[in-house]
Amino acid sequence: MWLRTLRRYSGAVLVGNLVWEAVQLPLYTLWKTGTVRDLAIAVIHCTAGDVAIAASALVIALFLAGEETWPRRRFGAVASGAVAIGVAYTIYSERTNVLVLRTWAYGDLMPVLPWLDVGLSPLLQWLLVPAAAFAWARRA
Repeated sequence: MWLRTLRRYSGAVLVGNLVWEAVQLPLYTLWKTGTVRDLAIAVIHCTAGDVAIAASALVIALFLAGEETWPRRRFGAVASGAVAIGVAYTIYSERTNVLVLRTWAYGDLMPVLPWLDVGLSPLLQWLLVPAAAFAWARRA
């Protein structure tokens, strides 16, 4: 059962993040400055990173909150832990890449949470996509 749950979760994370990355492109400066090729590479690159982050967050959450009978038991603890880890990493990554390294920049359309200096879209992405993926995986 755990393998089917992992497969469903991973597939949903991949599709959800691919769609989210494509839809949120207009919120970044790359939307105006990049070529079609640049935009495609950004979506693929960011989606691959999202999948790696989601997998890492899940493994850490399983290590900290899971047990041998997962997902039958402690599913909620593992799911909420993985989402929290993903959100925490997103806050760190967005702040580092936007404010320090300047790897990417928010466009004028990106709502920014002033107390965090983090875009609302990536934060919502890491709340909603993994939560929906866990809900889908649980249906297995």
